[in-house]
Amino acid sequence: MRSRIFSANGHEKIAAAITAYLNGRDNILSAATSQSPRATGDAIQGILSREFPKFIEEWCSAYSAEFARRAMADLAFSDKDDFYYVVDVKTHREDTKFNMPNLTSVERLTRFYEDDKNYFVVLLVKYLVEGLRVVVSETKFLPIEFLDWDCLTIGALGWGQIQIANSNRIATNIGYSRKKWMLELCDAVLEFYPREIDKITERISHFESIREFWLAKTDE
Repeated sequence: MRSRIFSANGHEKIAAAITAYLNGRDNILSAATSQSPRATGDAIQGILSREFPKFIEEWCSAYSAEFARRAMADLAFSDKDDFYYVVDVKTHREDTKFNMPNLTSVERLTRFYEDDKNYFVVLLVKYLVEGLRVVVSETKFLPIEFLDWDCLTIGALGWGQIQIANSNRIATNIGYSRKKWMLELCDAVLEFYPREIDKITERISHFESIREFWLAKTDE
């Protein structure tokens, strides 16, 4: 059995409801926060954390938005079929030139996806600011496996961090096989690690030469 949210049009209904809700509010920003993408993103995330149950009430059996700062999710819920969803909220201001957000650790995701009932979901809100209003142009509510590897990359943090390469360009494969996506993740990681080994080897050589330089100096 697959999640009914993602095997039918539930994710589209959730995304559309979020877009309509945010565009219907005129008190998200203040003069102090309107020029800061980070402050705007925090404001949107805070609103979504409080209001999210109303967007998923058709499916939801339990909801939580209480997580530690470095947790995998910003919010989470279980549905009536006992699927469990952790949701990572990302916001992108469309008039910024470049945005490369982290999604999750490759190691965390592989452990989390050992259970077929778990979903790591990306909630991406694209917006512009008009005065003190947030104008949302698009919302995506998708499991990570619906994101095409053409728009993802691996960053050098810990075991490796899955990142959106550029938030201005999101490529999706709706309904894509989790098995195929995870095999592509393994391929990406197995290409990434050897490049990191080459970088580390070069850095070791660099500091070996620096050490030799300092060994040759007199201690004044």
